[in-house]
Amino acid sequence: MNSAIEILKSRGFFQQCTDVESLSNLMDEGPVTFYVGTDPTGGSLHIGHMVPNFAFRHLRDAGNKGISLLGGGTARIGDPSGKSDIRKMLSYEQLDKNTDSIRIQLDRFIGFDGKTAFSVNNKDWLASLNYIDFLRDIGCHFSVNKMLSFEAYKMRMETGLSFIEFNYQLLQSFDFLELYRRHGCRLQIGGDDQWGNIVAGVELVRRVERAEVFGFTFPLVTTSDGKKMGKTEKGALFLDPAITTPYDFFQYWRNIQDQDILRFLLMFTFLPVDECQSLCSAGKNPNDAKERLAWEVTALIHGKEEADKALAGAKAAFGGGGDKLAMPRAEIARSRFENGYNIVDLFCDTGLVPSKSEGRRLVQQGGAFVSDNSGELFAISDPAYSAGADRLNDKGELILRAGKKRYLLIFTESP
Repeated sequence: MNSAIEILKSRGFFQQCTDVESLSNLMDEGPVTFYVGTDPTGGSLHIGHMVPNFAFRHLRDAGNKGISLLGGGTARIGDPSGKSDIRKMLSYEQLDKNTDSIRIQLDRFIGFDGKTAFSVNNKDWLASLNYIDFLRDIGCHFSVNKMLSFEAYKMRMETGLSFIEFNYQLLQSFDFLELYRRHGCRLQIGGDDQWGNIVAGVELVRRVERAEVFGFTFPLVTTSDGKKMGKTEKGALFLDPAITTPYDFFQYWRNIQDQDILRFLLMFTFLPVDECQSLCSAGKNPNDAKERLAWEVTALIHGKEEADKALAGAKAAFGGGGDKLAMPRAEIARSRFENGYNIVDLFCDTGLVPSKSEGRRLVQQGGAFVSDNSGELFAISDPAYSAGADRLNDKGELILRAGKKRYLLIFTESP
């Protein structure tokens, strides 16, 4: 088996392939051009989008050539795969803005050098298509019966599948054909929810160009308790630091279940397989492995400086040294404490709880902690309690904790 495919298998990326032996033989003959597509349905990628892009880097590092296809055209319709309802239609201007933002995020992670890796936008060939010609030249190769046999369409048939969404598979397949014609692309990679679309593209290239191309999918990643990977109390784990701070991003990985450590080290870092296994070997402290995982992924997404800051903030918050100024922070006027700051209002105003009702519940259940002027944290169980200025340390600071893992440093004077 080709070494690049072996690497993907050893790190947990393999789910299905249209013909793995023939793909392996093709890779043995020389570099293969492959692509992965991303629709810009939002202004930021989340960590779930990154599984194919980690595989992208492994394939590129093995000597292959990668294309990052940005779906500025397909996003105008919306992929029904994995969705119970039709996607919200965004303006063309918003989609262009999202495309620019996502391209920057991917460039930062992959490094588009124009030779071994580059990006293209399918809007360049889809936006100007003549619909009649497209139906005659491309639509004739698709069987409606076969399309409806794919899981993505079968699921949507129960809740309602719009005609515009039904066209999505034709457009994604046409992407593969265009990339084969323009760049000699022979392989599409993606999540396993894309299997039907990928197979359709493979078939279209075979029918139109009489060429053999391939599809390769990865498992959809869930945590050991069955939850969708990358989901937090605040929503998805986004790459944009304005949505998910580097500290919160770090803390997600630091707080994963022990059963997920090795799998996530293999998939979301580039540490050698034997080092990942060693970090998780019997007798090792799993918290050390989680900390290494958190630092590695945060460094890859946000840079080493932000990873160091997040690590220092986590150590300060959890009593292991470090710099508490690296913790998430919020500034509040000292006068609010001089007059007594109601505990529920304090946790709500700082964003540690989404509403006052959630704040009261947190307090009553013993999950609200406030530091005294020495920095020691104490649980507050009375929703009527007010934090006074005597709680502030000599620098005018206060630490809040919601539950076991969410900390916030309050400062009352700009540093």
